[in-house]
Formats: sequence, C-alpha cells, structure tokens
Amino acid sequence: MKKITLALSLVLFTIAGAFAQIEKPVTWSYAAKKVSKTEAILYLKATIEDRWHIYSQNVKDGGPVKTTFTFSPSKDFSLVGKTTEPKAITKYEDTFKMNVSYFEKTVIFQQKIKLNKAATTAKGKVEFMVCNDRQCLPPEEIEFSIPVK
Repeated sequence: MKKITLALSLVLFTIAGAFAQIEKPVTWSYAAKKVSKTEAILYLKATIEDRWHIYSQNVKDGGPVKTTFTFSPSKDFSLVGKTTEPKAITKYEDTFKMNVSYFEKTVIFQQKIKLNKAATTAKGKVEFMVCNDRQCLPPEEIEFSIPVK
C-alpha cells in the first residue's frame, strides 16, 4: 500500500510540476478614453517580461505570427482607421531569416472608434506570438472587453 501511495504522489507532483512550467510572459490590460461625445480611443497594452518580445502588426509573410486585433461587430460603434502602434525595434532574426519588428517590456496599441451610443463595450480578440533568444511560444489568442463610458 505504501508503494502505491508513493507512486501516486510522484505522479501528482510530476503533473503539478509540468503545469507550473507553463510560461505566460505577456499580460494584457485595456482602457478607453472618450476624446469627444462621438469618439473614443481604445488602449490595448501588452506588458512583456524581460528577455521576451512580441511582434508588430506589420510583419511580412514568412516570418513570425504578427500581432492582430479583431473587433467584434457592434451597432454601438465603428472603427476609425486601423489599430496603431508605436515605432517598433527592427532587427534581423536568424530564426526567420529576415528583418522583423517587435516590442519589448511594454507596448500600447491604439484604436480610434466612432460612437453611435454614449456608452458601450468594445469586444474582440488579440492574437500574438512571443519569443526570446532561445524559443518561441505557440501563438496565443486572448479575448478582451473594454467598457467605454
């Protein structure tokens, strides 16, 4: 009986250890600011752990998965232009055999919207890929919901 208990304990600790190893080097936060009665700006901020980076929205085909924002259709607002980003770091990466643009530490993406209603909630998802100098994690998709008041 002691051997079975010991074996089960080892299996459980191994499984728990495997889950503890899952890396999440990027956290997202969101905000909205009204700039007039009919317009607002959505802020989508990625906070990135040291030695990791996420890619720009403007990565060419054949490279890493670029950051992409998809907004759910709504009668309450419409998008004005495309999601903007600050100037990215651009460097040659051996992994992809091309120049790629990326962000480290923090980056704030912005999306202007035209309001058809005084208060709404902008919903959607962001897809991104995160890498460091040793590895890339699989692309991840995160849903968001941003209240606009």
